[in-house]
Amino acid sequence: MTETEPTAGRRVRDSLERRALALGALGTTILLVLMFYYPVATVFVESVVVEGAVTLAIFLDLLRDPFYFGDLARVFAGESPITVMEDFLSSDRKLGIVGFTTYQAILSMVLSLALGLPMAYLLARYEFRGRRTLRSLTILPFVLPSIMVAVGFVATFGQTGTLNGVLGLLGLGPVSLMFSLEAILIAHAFYNAPLVARVTTAAWESVDASAIETARSLGASPFRAFRDVVAPQLYPAVLMGGALTFVFTFGTFPIVLALGGIQLATVEVFVYQLIQDLNYAEAAALAIVELVISLGVLYAYLRYEAKHTVRSRGARPLPRKSLRPPTFSARELTPRVGLAIYGVIALFVFVAPILSLLYRSVAGPTGGFTTAHYQFLIDRQATGTAYQVRPWPAIRNSLFFAAAALAVSLPMGVVISVLTTRRYRGRKLIDVVAMAPLAVSGIIVGIGLLRGPVFGFELGSYRLTITGALAIIAAHAVACYPFVVRTVAPGFEAIDRSLLESARALGASRTRALIDIELPLVWPGVVAGAAFALAISMGEFSSTVILATGTNEYTMPVAIERFIGRRLGPATAMGVVLLVVTSISFVIIDRLGGESFGL
Repeated sequence: MTETEPTAGRRVRDSLERRALALGALGTTILLVLMFYYPVATVFVESVVVEGAVTLAIFLDLLRDPFYFGDLARVFAGESPITVMEDFLSSDRKLGIVGFTTYQAILSMVLSLALGLPMAYLLARYEFRGRRTLRSLTILPFVLPSIMVAVGFVATFGQTGTLNGVLGLLGLGPVSLMFSLEAILIAHAFYNAPLVARVTTAAWESVDASAIETARSLGASPFRAFRDVVAPQLYPAVLMGGALTFVFTFGTFPIVLALGGIQLATVEVFVYQLIQDLNYAEAAALAIVELVISLGVLYAYLRYEAKHTVRSRGARPLPRKSLRPPTFSARELTPRVGLAIYGVIALFVFVAPILSLLYRSVAGPTGGFTTAHYQFLIDRQATGTAYQVRPWPAIRNSLFFAAAALAVSLPMGVVISVLTTRRYRGRKLIDVVAMAPLAVSGIIVGIGLLRGPVFGFELGSYRLTITGALAIIAAHAVACYPFVVRTVAPGFEAIDRSLLESARALGASRTRALIDIELPLVWPGVVAGAAFALAISMGEFSSTVILATGTNEYTMPVAIERFIGRRLGPATAMGVVLLVVTSISFVIIDRLGGESFGL
């Protein structure tokens, strides 16, 4: 063997290393086009192409319809904005569906921030047994399908729910929160406050303790040090949690339908209803309005993030305090008493619905405990026919789809994180385009995949189709990878660029510097992104229920929905199985990676 052979092989390897990032970017772009942009475009094109002709008539009719835009529709119809504003500021203003959706999203964002920030303070500043596990479990609400959360809230806040049972024992009158805006807001806070807490906790844990010590040595009070040093580093994370909460609750669907009824319906509910009525053109036009608003909020946040990124050079984290007070002074007791009060509220909002689900899964029809609901699942697995939903295929499919979606979304997320943290003009616009799946509803993605890749592509005389399983994996990967980006990208932003410049000066390729230097530094964020991807895939419902219809590709959330249509007990038992399987999976993944910079 000559020396030229290994040399040639080394050249090929070096060539691949130099081009690996470009190839990864190309592959990611192709996957996004096939799995997201093309399917969504097939739906949206129907809003501007009617009977083969391009027209904006549907959009114009939509904008001028008071049912959708309330008083704002009069502006689009040509009335004076001043006159419309005067009427809007009066007590008999009309918001319309879009206005109400925005209003409830803002309120949900405020409530989620109010409940999430104290949780972040507890996790970031105090040490106690089970803190890391509790931090890992802040991802848990993303696992629960919305329909199960609705069942839990009915079991907790309904007329015969847990809350009224406790109030009855205390001699207080019953309270009915169902089919009200309050129920919707609490359910949204259940989902999104833990997200706010996780984002803010990660930012708080990355604050350099030496910066605070320097401020204190210069005479700053604890409050002044927090205001001038800590708070500016938390603002981007808080705004990120708020922006994501707004986008998620603006596109809310099952929660509103189950807890608010049609009288409190949002844009997403009407998009789904229009699709059910086969009115794809108006549904697509309304979905585009929803997309423009959501992307506008994301773009505003990303622009802010680009200008307020805090870079860290070997930061030393703040030391955590014991939850048990060292002394009984007012300074030590006040924050802990506040946290105790918050704990009671957290139990009411976050724990009660889950406990109610657990109770319903073992509650007998006449009181007492029973295992009949779990026995039903065992019997269904043993004797169920081909067309009936069985537990094991649902569990197997969920695990398989989650693993496959993780294998696709994790590399995609890392590649996009690298591309959007480099310095070049227009990178934030690319970031917004890459984050578009956060703003597009799962219903639209599911319909687009069904009407596009599942029905097939025309390639000359051939028709290329994507099977139901691959379509579901694609939908899950599209839903997951933005969360990988949001967990990994802050870590890349925080890396000292001199490390990369030194590596490149020593002859390392861009890919080698990424593998040997950057990825080890952001590994906690990569693992956290994997946990998010796994959890979101496990709990994904909207697109899956569309793509799994008429097939055996159903997942645990779809099985729960089908069981609910017949018996509530087996549905809650299946929900407990989902909780157990997914909680074990992502806690193991999350514990492998330590603390992360992003989500």
